[in-house]
Amino acid sequence: MGLQAPPRRPAPSRRRVARPTPRLRRPGNPDVRQRWLIGLAALVVLLFVGRLVQVQVFLGPALAQDAQEKRLATTVTPAHRGDITDVNGVVLATSVDRYTVVADQRSIQSFSGHNRVDADGQPVQDGALGIAQLLGPVLGTPKAELAAKLSGDSGYVVLAPRVVPEVQRAIADLRIRAYVRTDLVSQRAYPSGTVAGSLVGYIDAETQSGQGGVEKAYDDVLAGEAGSVTFEQSRDGQQIPTGDQETVLAVPGQDVRLTLVHDVQWKAQDSIDQAVSATGAEYGVVVVQDVRTGEMVALADSGSVDPNDRTTDRVAEGSRAVKDLFEPGSTGKVITMAAALERGYWTPESQFTVPDRYTASSGQTFRDSHDHPVQQLTLTGILAESSNTGTVMVGEKIPVQVRYDYLRKFGFGEVSGLGLPGESKGLLSPAESWDARTKDVVLFGQGVSVNAIQATSVFSTVANGGVRMAPTLLEGTVAADGTLVPAERPSGKRVVSEETAGTLLHMMESVVDGGTGSDAAVPGYRVAGKTGTAQLWLDNGGVTFVSSFIGVAPAEDPRYTVSVFLKSPRTSIFGGEVAAPVFRDVMGFTLQKMDVPPSREPYTPLPTTW
Repeated sequence: MGLQAPPRRPAPSRRRVARPTPRLRRPGNPDVRQRWLIGLAALVVLLFVGRLVQVQVFLGPALAQDAQEKRLATTVTPAHRGDITDVNGVVLATSVDRYTVVADQRSIQSFSGHNRVDADGQPVQDGALGIAQLLGPVLGTPKAELAAKLSGDSGYVVLAPRVVPEVQRAIADLRIRAYVRTDLVSQRAYPSGTVAGSLVGYIDAETQSGQGGVEKAYDDVLAGEAGSVTFEQSRDGQQIPTGDQETVLAVPGQDVRLTLVHDVQWKAQDSIDQAVSATGAEYGVVVVQDVRTGEMVALADSGSVDPNDRTTDRVAEGSRAVKDLFEPGSTGKVITMAAALERGYWTPESQFTVPDRYTASSGQTFRDSHDHPVQQLTLTGILAESSNTGTVMVGEKIPVQVRYDYLRKFGFGEVSGLGLPGESKGLLSPAESWDARTKDVVLFGQGVSVNAIQATSVFSTVANGGVRMAPTLLEGTVAADGTLVPAERPSGKRVVSEETAGTLLHMMESVVDGGTGSDAAVPGYRVAGKTGTAQLWLDNGGVTFVSSFIGVAPAEDPRYTVSVFLKSPRTSIFGGEVAAPVFRDVMGFTLQKMDVPPSREPYTPLPTTW
């Protein structure tokens, strides 16, 4: 049997699978597509138009305002501060124009010399070095040093403060304002130096406001109102010539005219300086007052400062005449005598047996400044000899409340009205709070504290026929046209009758004519006054003395009161020895300076003993 071939497998089927025939897209409708494109474009345009309307119509004004504000720059134009003068127009304080030289470092980088030559004939270079070539000789600054200050990216660099107008004009002639400018500033000057220096005061470093003395007291009148210039500037800080500009003119301050007389002020300062040196006193004060008006003719501190010199702290201290307090001492006895005469308790000829020690009805014992035998003194004699014990004897008839009332009537315990910064009203406690000793010591000027103005005012009141005038320093203000606007003055207040004032004035003449104040006599003039040795309590609990003399002249027709105070004199504590000579010099000078004729009526002495 032969081999058989294997069976053949059937060949796979080659049947084709039918595939789906793709559907052909029909071309789009161009009209539809165009409408879609137009709609889309319209939407975009609508969005832009809406945004444009929003910006132009609704936000436009605000955006324009904001953009303009960003372009605006404002410079302040300082107001010219008013002058301070004496009553005759002598300038005590004034303002002068000065300029601050300012550079813009960023704009300087684009400076081109443009074939210019400097002061040495050398070509002007570009940038900071070129500006330094031009500006250095004007400012007196080495070119290399100035170029270093001009280099950088700051828009504001001060090159020189407060240059004089001549330098400012020289800078303007350089024609470099786009890079360096000069800003107007004001500088305060005090031409009279130390004359009334402590009184006039000073202003702050920015020359904006008064910080002491008259400068502060009348700052609202002197300061004026600053102006401004507002302008559009480019991004590099340069003014746009055609841009908006608004100018507000500065309103200058008014001049303040004081009642001081420059020459009398100088004499008062010179005299008190010499007295401080001669007596070894810590300091001294002199006040000169017109008795008829209350006007201060001089108000002098020893060692007065120069307000031009700001290196000393004393420029800020002010006048001691208003801020320093002390017991009036024996000058206060004038008030006791005024009350005794006005109430009719005693007359100038009333007789007293006066020991050097006396025990009052209160049980308190008092003594005079020195031992002496029993004296037979009249009321006038007690005042002339300045007897403490005699004054207590006189005052025992005066009720305690009346003692207080007369201290108040003469201005103790209240501000004088002078208006200077730092003024103290003094210390005067209510009568009901006085202890047994205070009730009596107030009779001879202890137990109360006053300043120099208050003490002076007592004598001016007596000299003015018993009418107290408020002390004043202000004569008035000067308007822009030069017209003086007088200061308002309060009416005087009657304290004692004219008869009492005249009698008391006559009694005070005995103090100078043979009494404790004989060194106060002014040749050719009748003088009425009173010596004083006042206590001054120290912060450490100790006590020192203020020696004083206060007087008026001519006594028959008083014009001026002069008061002299010396703190802690070493040569003597008695006012008749250290203060009276100063009074004589200042009063004599004042009477002659103010053309007051000598006394023609002779002095008729009142009896001082019996």
